[in-house]
Amino acid sequence: MIISQPRVIISALRGGSGKTILSLGIGANWSREGHRVAPFKKGPDFIDPGWLTLACGRTCHNLDPFMMSQEKVLNSFLEKSRGAEMSLIEGNRGLYDGMDLQGRYSTAEVAKLLNCPVVLIVDVTMATRTVAAMVMGCQKFDPGLDIAGVILNRVAGKRQGDLVRESIESYCQIPVLGEIPKLKGNFFPERHMGLVPPLERDRAGKAIEWAKRVVEDHLDLRRIREIANRAGPLKPQGTRPLWETETAPEADARDVPRIGYIRDKAFWFYYPENLAQLEGLGAELVEINSITSNDLPDIDALYIGGGFPEVQVDALASNSLFRHSLKGAVAKGLPLYAECGGMMYLGEGLILGDKHFPMVGALPLKFRLEKKPQGHGYTILRVQKRNLYFPEGDTLRGHEFHYSRPLMGDLEGVRLVFRVERGQGLGGSRDGLCTNNLLATYSHLHAIGYPAWARRFFEAALFFKRHIKPSGGLVGIL
Repeated sequence: MIISQPRVIISALRGGSGKTILSLGIGANWSREGHRVAPFKKGPDFIDPGWLTLACGRTCHNLDPFMMSQEKVLNSFLEKSRGAEMSLIEGNRGLYDGMDLQGRYSTAEVAKLLNCPVVLIVDVTMATRTVAAMVMGCQKFDPGLDIAGVILNRVAGKRQGDLVRESIESYCQIPVLGEIPKLKGNFFPERHMGLVPPLERDRAGKAIEWAKRVVEDHLDLRRIREIANRAGPLKPQGTRPLWETETAPEADARDVPRIGYIRDKAFWFYYPENLAQLEGLGAELVEINSITSNDLPDIDALYIGGGFPEVQVDALASNSLFRHSLKGAVAKGLPLYAECGGMMYLGEGLILGDKHFPMVGALPLKFRLEKKPQGHGYTILRVQKRNLYFPEGDTLRGHEFHYSRPLMGDLEGVRLVFRVERGQGLGGSRDGLCTNNLLATYSHLHAIGYPAWARRFFEAALFFKRHIKPSGGLVGIL
């Protein structure tokens, strides 16, 4: 089956060139015009997809060739584009930036996999004809890549803009699709991991409207649509289902496990596929707010994603009723899987400067927030010890983004189940704190890349519902 899907990738020469804001403005314009736009983000990210979801009115999905096979990247793109009129993909870092000399996992490699034209954003600060040389370098670097147009960003004035435009169109033979001047004001303030999340912005809608107006005033949206329309055909690869999961254990309507997940201003880093796969296996998902809830609802397992607990630390520390309820559930054997910020919340406390804030206390360690990143990038973990969610010997691919540092004390009763082969984890060599039926790690996994996680988590919830909860709770089910 050959599929023609209008699509375009927005890339740049480096990070911080304006990809996200311009992608938001393009997506917002197209969706406000009545087009059904499917947004995507290349690489590991939660914040930019949150903004793209808001701008396009449709859930943004990640395309990550490190955590997923090429076949799964392609098939996921086709599945999540279904029903849309066009797809908008925001790249990450520079166009050719990858993990090695060959540029594996780069935006350029994704563009070629998806047979997708690229629009290149170039910051022209204090440059003129040299910009054309840089664009030509990108063209010559990989002639198999379709660089279809250029957007100039941070243009100082008409004289500079005209000279750069004429140079690119003369030497590179591709169109300049717009010129963004140096903009005053900042509707998208940044924090250490990128833009401030939309959940924390009371005026997120106004920020999207600002990006929409910037694009509307300065870019040729018609020509960008024409570039998207010229994308080549795609053919799905392989015959395996995207999830590669077996049928879920048999359960009647009264036996459906309830899997909770905390989603609020502190914890909201969840890949949509992770939750969708649990639901697809038959679980009832229960959304929980750790800031406003007094206690844990009736659930059979709990998933705590990442986020920014340090930003909501006062509210988390003040809600002692919920923290005590959660700690009691862990002691009774509730299956619990936590990533990054979720793991920090499960510790004894967070230390910010000279202040200590009490957390759940289900794990016997504290976390200190530092000014510099303590772990940032892709991770490879080898499962070395027994746990509820991953077979020993398996290799996991994920990513970590954290400024926190664990203060490792006496970990009696806690196993470290992962050996870190790439990344930082809990100190450079180990990750994966496991106690009772709780497993917490700094790494974020993607369900498309490792679908077996959801099945084992679902099975743990079902076992808890059938055997542990009726007995009043046990220490563990391993």
